[in-house]
Formats: sequence, C-alpha cells, structure tokens
Amino acid sequence: MAHILVVEDNVDLAFGLRTILEFEGHEVDVADDGPSGLDAARAARPDLVILDLMLPAKSGYDILRELRTRGERMPVLILTARSEERDVVMGFDSGADDYVTKPFSTLELLARVRALLRRARPHATDVDGAEGFGDVEVDVAARVVRRAGEVVELTPKEFDLLAALLGRRGAVASRNELLSEVWQYGNADVATRTVDVHIAELRRKLESDPSNPEHILTVRKAGYRLKA
Repeated sequence: MAHILVVEDNVDLAFGLRTILEFEGHEVDVADDGPSGLDAARAARPDLVILDLMLPAKSGYDILRELRTRGERMPVLILTARSEERDVVMGFDSGADDYVTKPFSTLELLARVRALLRRARPHATDVDGAEGFGDVEVDVAARVVRRAGEVVELTPKEFDLLAALLGRRGAVASRNELLSEVWQYGNADVATRTVDVHIAELRRKLESDPSNPEHILTVRKAGYRLKA
C-alpha cells in the first residue's frame, strides 16, 4: 500500500481516481486546487503525486517547480488534456517523472502508478565511475552530468535513461526494454511515447545539434543506442 496524493480540480475525475486507487489498496488524499495541493504534498510527503497541470490559483508546473526546488523527490505523474509535445516537455523540465494524456484508460494509469512506485535503480549496475561521449562526462555514482565542464541538470528519469544506454556499451536498447528497465513497466503492450520524449530531451541537453544527433542515436525499428 502506498500513500498517493491526487491534485485534480475536476470533481468527477478526482472521485474516479480515488476509487480506482483505493480499490488497489492505496491510501489516497485529494486536493482540488494548486495551493492546497502544494500544501498537502509538503505536509504529507506522499509516496506518489498525481498532478493535473491546469489547476485553479497555481498551475501544476508551479507546484512541480516548488517541490523540486525544496528538494522533494517523490515521483510525480502529471495529467494533462494537452497532447502537444511542448506541454509534456515543460512538465518534465519542471520535474515530472511521467505523464498520461486525458482521456486515459484505467489499465494504463495503474501501470504507470505501479512503475513509479517501484523506484528501483536501473539494472545497468555495471556502469561505475565516470563515463563519457563527445564533450559529455557522466559520473554515474554521483549522478552528475557535465557538458564541456558545465553541469547539466537532468531529471531523475532522464539520468536513469542515460545510465541505461551507457550500460549497454553501444548495444541497441528497444523501447520496451527501456520502459521495463527505467520505468519498471511490466506490460510491454502499454502504448507510450515516454521513452521518445525523454530521448528528445537528452538530445536537446547533450547533443550539439539535437536534430542531427551524433551520440544518442535512433536505430530504425529497433530502438536507441549510445555511440561513444
């Protein structure tokens, strides 16, 4: 059983989420606006926050940034009615760990909740010390990334994804393998662009030309690999 905070101003959706999660055995609190959601997250420090981005008084983006600035590391699953990639990217940049776009299925939501609650480190444990490619240096033990000597801020999942690619020493990783390893998704049939969005963010932050990457490469119909 986990303690989950749902921050959602749609009464019917919040009720549905509470019902689904309580049926799974979780303890659930609900907040219906931004300020009360932020207060509840600070006070209760739940195991997981399910956060709508469009909230009264204070947006989900603002809540995320404030939580991360204060050092709160609980996983956050964002809910958004917006399907445009830039809105999802803004959520990840603010500190989100995953997202679902409304409307979503119960099975998909529960799969993502289970994955976020299993926050084990990636299986690429053979990566140790400092690794590098191009002008990027990755200190896996310290979870620090530098590009041209300057620290690059990665979200926890961005770093875990990078570590998973490093651990393969240039071998290809499929999307399903990365979903299982980094997000602990047990159901490979779950349709998600989570990996693709995170790869795009890694390229934006670490590649000289993100539209023509030299190191974080797509292998058509296979997945991704890291070229040192």
